[in-house]
Order: sequence, then C-alpha cells, then structure tokens
Amino acid sequence: MISKQFFHTLQARVKQAEQATDAELVTVLAPASDSYRYIPTLWAALLAMLTPLLVFELGFWLGWYEILLTQWAVWLVLTLLFHWTPIKMRLIPKQVRRHRAALMARLQFIEQGLHRTHDRLGVLIFVSVAEHYVEILVDDGVAKHIDNVQWQEIIDDFTARIRKGEVEPGFIECVTRTGAILADAFPPTNDKNELPDSLIMLDKP
Repeated sequence: MISKQFFHTLQARVKQAEQATDAELVTVLAPASDSYRYIPTLWAALLAMLTPLLVFELGFWLGWYEILLTQWAVWLVLTLLFHWTPIKMRLIPKQVRRHRAALMARLQFIEQGLHRTHDRLGVLIFVSVAEHYVEILVDDGVAKHIDNVQWQEIIDDFTARIRKGEVEPGFIECVTRTGAILADAFPPTNDKNELPDSLIMLDKP
C-alpha cells in the first residue's frame, strides 16, 4: 500500500517541520491495530448454529450426522470469508475498533519515547489504516499551549482522505499542517534532534 518514495518524502517533510520548531514529531503507520480474529469467528459460529433452521425451512430432511457436517462446513467457509479484511472490519463494532486503535496509539507514544523529550514537546501522528483511525497525541508541554480543537480539524481531514484510499498525500498534508502549528507555538531555539524522522511502520497484527 505504501510506496518506497513515500517513506523518503515523508521523512524529508518531518525533518523540514522539525527545523522550524523545538517540538519532536514522530509518525507511526499501522495496517491495523488488532487482528480481531475472535469476532468474525463468533459470527461464523452463530450463523452455523442457525444452519439446521434454514435447512428445515427449505424442506430438506437430514440426519444428525449430515446436519453436524453441514454446520461444520458452513462455519469453516464463513470463518474464512469473514476474515477477509473488507468484510471483517464491517463486523467489528465501531467502539471496539476505536478502542483498539486508541490503545495502540498510546502504546506507541510510550514505546517511541515521546514522553521523554526535552521540555515535554513530543508529538505523535498515529494512523491505523484498517480502522480509518487518525490521532495526534501530544505531551504536556505541547498540550499547555495548543488546544486540541486545532488538531481535530487536521485529524478529520486526514481520516476522510484515508477512507478514499489517499493515505500518502493525506499523511504528508497532516505533517505539514501539524508542523505549521508547532512552528508558531514553539519556534526553534536549538537544532537537537531527539527522535527519528523516518516513518515507523508497524507489522500487521
């Protein structure tokens, strides 16, 4: 989904943004924040349990062995079908998707060391593609000077672009707009670079 050129372009854009501010900007991209294996499997099991009712409704009379075999086959086929990402994500409740993505964002904030930056000026742009989820997490030093409302407009615009499949241009635009806000609030006073500028790509769960 992500081109090699995009990695270089985004890294250059992050570096450019950081040259205009004391804040530290880190970008993380996840294909998904969870495998969600259990929910599609449960849906398949539920529908397989209803198979005998459908069989009898259609006028077929089967023995218990044939019914059990049919249920097993239905469960297996539906399990495979429901684990196809476009279908799977429609089966996952929105609250579950948002919870898992939000948790992953916070884990990445800690794992990437954004809570240890000088003057607490760490900023994370986290994207989870499968959930169409974008979040900008900031440390205390940033939160004291910039209201979350400013980030929300950027988040909403980026999320809309992800739904259209425009992950790369959306990410670049997000970094540019975020950098502009940070430059106004925290103009550069040193050239220290505490965290990597390159995009951190998480493995598929």
